[in-house]
Amino acid sequence: MEHIAVLMGLSFFFLLFIGFPVAIALAATGLLFGYFGFGMGLFNLLPQRIFGLMENYTLLAIPLFVFIGVMLERSRLAEELLDVIGHAAGGLRGGMGLAIILVGVLMGASTGIVGATVVTLGLLTLPVFVRRNYNKGLACGTICASGTLGQIIPPSLVLILLSDILGEGLGTLFAAAMIPGLLLAAVYAIYMLGIGWLRPDMAPAIPAEERAQVTATELVVKVFKVVLPPILLIFAVLGSIIGGIAAPTEAASMGALGSILVAAVSQRLDLKVLTDTVRSTLRISAMVFFILICAQAFSLAFRGLDGDELISALFALVPGGVTADVIFMLALLFVLGFFLEWIEISYIVLPLFLPVFAGTDVNMVWLAMLVCVVLQTSFLTPPVGWALFFLKGVAPPEVSTRDVYVGVIPFVALQLIALLALFKFPQIATWLPKAIGW
Repeated sequence: MEHIAVLMGLSFFFLLFIGFPVAIALAATGLLFGYFGFGMGLFNLLPQRIFGLMENYTLLAIPLFVFIGVMLERSRLAEELLDVIGHAAGGLRGGMGLAIILVGVLMGASTGIVGATVVTLGLLTLPVFVRRNYNKGLACGTICASGTLGQIIPPSLVLILLSDILGEGLGTLFAAAMIPGLLLAAVYAIYMLGIGWLRPDMAPAIPAEERAQVTATELVVKVFKVVLPPILLIFAVLGSIIGGIAAPTEAASMGALGSILVAAVSQRLDLKVLTDTVRSTLRISAMVFFILICAQAFSLAFRGLDGDELISALFALVPGGVTADVIFMLALLFVLGFFLEWIEISYIVLPLFLPVFAGTDVNMVWLAMLVCVVLQTSFLTPPVGWALFFLKGVAPPEVSTRDVYVGVIPFVALQLIALLALFKFPQIATWLPKAIGW
């Protein structure tokens, strides 16, 4: 049985490399090798697994959180956010980079989708960076790093899936992710200010004549009109979940309504914006749920083929106890992040590893935060980080692939430092949930 499980995993990667969509590759290998392993019995069990997935109330939050982010993007509120914050910080060397980081935090908190955030930031800001004589590598690295903050900043879609997989409350994971996510953003901001101070030619301030086009009064009005409403919306949604006032799905539904009101108050809401938002939300949500459904066939077949025992035997070969097992798992997830997206890693790979830690003293909330930071780092690491591909696809012609790859290396180093700090000091993730009584 284990040999069939190994062949099944290799076949899945082979289908991916020759261009099959992830969902089709999952379903095809799961059904085919499941049938070879134990006949038609798989098809009797599969409907129950799919039905159990579809009636999961927590997963209903996914399309609602996607709707919030897409509404802020389609109504061009994200673009105006960037412009206002950029002018507010424009007098600083590196101020434009700080604006990108802050908008990355806000978009990460509203979309939770790395690809959407990187593409949006790339389209809106990379030409502006180039025009204002920022170092191209620094600009690319800032955009990619800020865009991947959506991997850990609540309400990350990864956290929603991990809540279901780990059996931990979603509010607990959201609370645990707040400090690591904001810590990463703070590290990026300090690095950007340091570059502006040491190398002003790489991160110049916005020219005074351009800043003079917007008066201080106009800037304050724009901050209250453009920046404050989305921030209040995000804090209201996350605060109600973390504070235990509302269930995740309830808070997400009110957040979706709130995003419509924010767009309407900003006079950015019309029938086209609403139609585009609903269509994009449907497309993204359908993609996520289709992969989750197909993953049921794969995971059911893999477990039926004694794949769990294979994974346990693999971890048993690692010397050093539980700590070494955690490091080994994180290293595997880091490498897999080059080839698989977060959905497959979260819903297929991670559940295979978790039984190894059952019955140990490993804090699952801390482990979930480590997984999020590792995936974030993996998506940012050359030569095959997903965020790099997303940005290069929308970059202007004068920005080369080398600019993108060289620019992200310092941010990868910063991510690794943050990962080591989180690994060494679990309290970074566990303090806030304990403090608020989760």
